[in-house]
This record gives sequence, structure tokens and C-alpha cells, in this order.
Amino acid sequence: MPKLTFKHTKAACYAGYVSQAIVNNLAPLLFITFGREYGIGLGRIAALISINFTIQILVDMLAAVFVDRIGWRVCVVAAHLFSGLGLVGMSILPDLTPDPFVGLAIACGTYALGGGLIEVIISPIVEACPSDNKAAAMALMHSSYCWGQAGVIALSTLWFFIFGVDSWRTLALVWALIPLADAAFFCFVPIRTLAEEGRSTVNIGGLFKIGRFWVLLLLMTCAGASELAMSQWASAFAEAGLGVTKAVGDLAGPCAFAIFMGISRTLFAAFGSRLELRSVIATSSLICVCGYALSAFAPNPAISLAGCGIIGFSVGVMWPGTYSVASRIIPGGGASMFSMLALAGDLGCIFGPGVVSVVSGGSADMSSGLAVAGLFPLIIAAALFTMVAIDKKKKDS
Repeated sequence: MPKLTFKHTKAACYAGYVSQAIVNNLAPLLFITFGREYGIGLGRIAALISINFTIQILVDMLAAVFVDRIGWRVCVVAAHLFSGLGLVGMSILPDLTPDPFVGLAIACGTYALGGGLIEVIISPIVEACPSDNKAAAMALMHSSYCWGQAGVIALSTLWFFIFGVDSWRTLALVWALIPLADAAFFCFVPIRTLAEEGRSTVNIGGLFKIGRFWVLLLLMTCAGASELAMSQWASAFAEAGLGVTKAVGDLAGPCAFAIFMGISRTLFAAFGSRLELRSVIATSSLICVCGYALSAFAPNPAISLAGCGIIGFSVGVMWPGTYSVASRIIPGGGASMFSMLALAGDLGCIFGPGVVSVVSGGSADMSSGLAVAGLFPLIIAAALFTMVAIDKKKKDS
């Protein structure tokens, strides 16, 4: 067997983010199907999103304590096993439980454990890998999530076209093979932690004494909300709210969202090190506000779906960009910082889709909810432009 290197470790990490894309984006493609097949209303569907990201948040909170004790390899392998088993559960449990929603909730909770661990562990593993440009490696890893999301949507749409939507149970089993295979891969690749790399790190208590860390937490919360408010509801909004077919809605809605987000993150990997990241993220946030306005108020479905693509491109830089800004501002943040930032991002991932659901009042026309979601990127822009202005004033004085 050829010797595995840190290049293989990065490949495993990229596949890990593809696994996270599967567990976060397969179920939203089936929200309307779940409602039709099991009689589950929009409110309970929204609860599945909350279950997913609430459990991910709990994992984020506890990971800084147990990962070092249990071991990084054990945790990353377990993360992928949970993700795969959750997808298997989504396929079989709803038909085995008296209330199908309970089966879906159990499956969702299982793969949420995996998704939460992946989010916390993979970033520090990539950060600790030998590299001349860690920001680029981080952005490429996050872009793999986008390409995974696009692949899930496009290939699932093709599957539904060939075999019909009723075959979704078999499709879930097929997608489960990716995290299960990556679990096996992680058993053998080399893994180095940030402590082994020789960095001195700031503990959690020290992080909360740094004023700008609180701003970074706000940015991550709004980044998660800006991204998930659209990506979690795009399929349902296009199919039920805009009245387009499921295939057209999935490809022109969430798939376009993922592709444009992937393009954005790939460009960020190539050019991000040369740019003033805070200004780039702030400008992207203003573009995101415009995208939400288009989706919410456009007079026809084509323009609304174009807004979805604009949002995808503009949110692409928010999550990895904030990680990179954090690494520059607090270079000793370490695993604790990544854990807390992931926690804040996952809080936004709950809050964003929840706001859309509540403001829309259970209606299939989610325009009002999407309009309000435009406030999240606006907060990011305001915070970053203020930070840049303060730094410029200090420098001039």
C-alpha cells in the first residue's frame, strides 16, 4: 500500500465537507415530498432543520472538551459513521415508527452528530496540515462543501427524473456510502493537531476577553443565517411558492445557489490572500442584501431564482472569510476558536431558516420571510465597515 501523505489528509477533509453537504442538503430536497407522503406540515418540517443544527450546536459546545481526550482520529471517524448511519436511518426509520416524523427526527439527530463533529474537527485538521497558503487550503475545503451541495442536488434531480421521487429511500442509502467510505479513509491518513504544529493557543476564557472575538461571533452567526435562510428553503420556495416544477426548482434554485457559492469560494482560494478580506466580505454582504430583495420582490419566478444564485455567490466568502479574518486577528485562537466560531455559525443556521418560516407564517409563499432574511448580511456589512473604519482611524492617528 503506498504511503499516505498530508495531501491525502486534505483530500479526506474535502470529502468530509462533501459528506456534510449531503446530510445538510438531501432532506431539504424532500421537504415537499415528506409533507405529501407523511402529512407533515411546514411547521414540523422546520423543526427538522432546528433539530439538525441544535444538535450540531451542542456538539460545537462540547467538542473543545472531549476531542483532545478521545482523540482526533477517533472523533473524525465517528463523525462520518454518524453521518452515514443517519442517512440510512432517513431511508428506513419513518416507515418503522408509528409517527413518521419521529423516524425522520431520529435520523436527523444521528447525522447531525456527524455534521457537527465534521464542522468542528475538519477545519483545525486542515489548518494543521503543512501548507504555504493555509487560507487558500481552508477556502478550497469550504468550496468542496458547495460542489458537494451542487452534486447532491443535480444528481438527486437526475435520479428522481430516471427513477421517480418515490425512490428517495434508495437514494438516501446511495448517498450514505460517501461518509461511510470516508470514515474508512480517515483510519489511515496522517493527522496532525495544531498543538503538534507548535502553536501556542488561547483558551476559551481568554478568547472571550478579546473584544473583536465577539464581533467575529456576530459575523459567523449572520453568515450562517444568510446562507441557510436561502439554501434550506430554496427548493420548497421554488416548487410551492414560485409554482415551477420540482426539477426546474431544484436546479435553478438550490443547485444554482451551490454552484455560485462554489465559484465564489474557489475564487477566494485563488485571490483571497491578496485582498483586504473585511472589505471583500462587507461588499459581498451588500450584494447578498440585493439578492434577497430580488428573490422576495421580483415580479416573476425567473428573476426570483436569479436572486437565489446571487445570494449563493455573495455568501460564499462569508464563512471561510471570517475564519481567515479570525486567524489573522487572533493567530493563537486554535481549536477552541474554531469550535466557538462553528457554534456561532450553527446558531445562525438555525436562526436564519427559522426566521423565514416564522415570518412567512407557514405560507408556501416565503417572500416576506426572505425579505427579512436580508437583514443578516446587512448586519455583517455594517459590522465590518465599522471595524475597517476604526482601524483606519487608529492608523492615521
